[in-house]
Amino acid sequence: MTPAVDVSTVTLPDVSPGGGGAPFAMRAQPDGLLLVYFGFTSCPDVCPTTLADLRSARRGLGAASDRVDVAMVTIDPARDTPANMNAYLGHFFESWHALHTEDPAVLQAAEAAFGVKAERTESSGSFYAFDHTATVFVVDAAGRIALQWPYGTEPEAMATDLGLLLDVPATS
Repeated sequence: MTPAVDVSTVTLPDVSPGGGGAPFAMRAQPDGLLLVYFGFTSCPDVCPTTLADLRSARRGLGAASDRVDVAMVTIDPARDTPANMNAYLGHFFESWHALHTEDPAVLQAAEAAFGVKAERTESSGSFYAFDHTATVFVVDAAGRIALQWPYGTEPEAMATDLGLLLDVPATS
C-alpha cells in the first residue's frame, strides 16, 4: 500500500475575505476535510464545472458540510487577483480559501507537492488559457491527501466518499 502524500508543509497566502493574506497550511480543520483544487477563474469549462460539482457534493452532506472546507489555488496569479478570485468563488460557496501567490517558485512548489501540472497555452491575440491537472484533492487534518477525484467524478460519488471519510451518512 502506498503511503498517503503529505502536503502539510505547503502554505500559500489566503486572500479570501477571512484570510487577510495570512499563510494557509494545507490541512483540514480538526475532524474535518479540506478540498483543494488548482484552477483559474477564466477557465471556460473544467474549473466552473468542478466547483459546481463540489458545491453539490457538500450539499449532499447536510449538516456535516460545515466540516468540509474548500480551497482553490490559482494557477493564473496574473489575472486572478484576490478580488476576482473571491467574486468567482462566491458564486459557488458561502466560505472558501482563495490561495494566491505571485511568487512562481512558491506556486511551482505547491503544484509539485500535489503532483499538479499547469501549462500556459497561447491562443489568438492576448488570450491564453492553461492545460492543467483537473483533480480535486481531499486533505485530512494531518495534511495528508486522503483521496483524489479526477475531473468528471459525479457529485453524488463525492458526497458518498466525504460521508465515509467523515463517518456520516450522505443525504443526497
